[in-house]
Amino acid sequence: MADVRTDGRIERGDRTRRLILRRTVDIASVEGLEGLSLGRLATELGLSKSGVFALFGSKEDLQLATVRAAGRIFLDHVVEPVAELPPGTDRVWRLCTGWLAYSRERVFRGGCFFAFVSAEYASREGRVRDAVAAARTQWHLFLEGTLADARRAGELREDADVAQLAFEIAALLEAANTASVLDGDPSGYGRAASGILARLREAATGSARLPAGV
Repeated sequence: MADVRTDGRIERGDRTRRLILRRTVDIASVEGLEGLSLGRLATELGLSKSGVFALFGSKEDLQLATVRAAGRIFLDHVVEPVAELPPGTDRVWRLCTGWLAYSRERVFRGGCFFAFVSAEYASREGRVRDAVAAARTQWHLFLEGTLADARRAGELREDADVAQLAFEIAALLEAANTASVLDGDPSGYGRAASGILARLREAATGSARLPAGV
């Protein structure tokens, strides 16, 4: 009987933790990770402050958990949809259009979560800054690796500089997100897609699988 009660408490705790983190990622995407507080979350979600504290322990722990939760959401929406696709330019293209859809459709209320918090923590030090930087690095390495796979598949030229190409693609993606969030201009998504397609075509071989236009 005690085990059943314990399991029930664990399950309720997990549900509450997920509820809190779904709220924190949205807050942080608009106000930054510094906008989070245990008291605020307790008030907004109708929870006890002691209960929230028991789940996270400190503001920093809450911030770190929020970065991890945002990373899982990003993987679900951007990376996982292309995970089973064969290496090549089609996989690269779908990864990029998936990122643009993730920003445009406001998976996070403030646009790309990592674009916002990367700017917030760019000049800081500490565990939260390191977690944000690591998540950003992982994304860039994945993008670069996807391009390298396309080159090995013979769909990008052997002399294609995949590190440079990844840098330029990431810059276009982030510029589209910024234009949408800051300027309220959704046309940046189409401009970014056109720019990415142009760069991929420049680096592509005759066997590349790319759309005729956007």
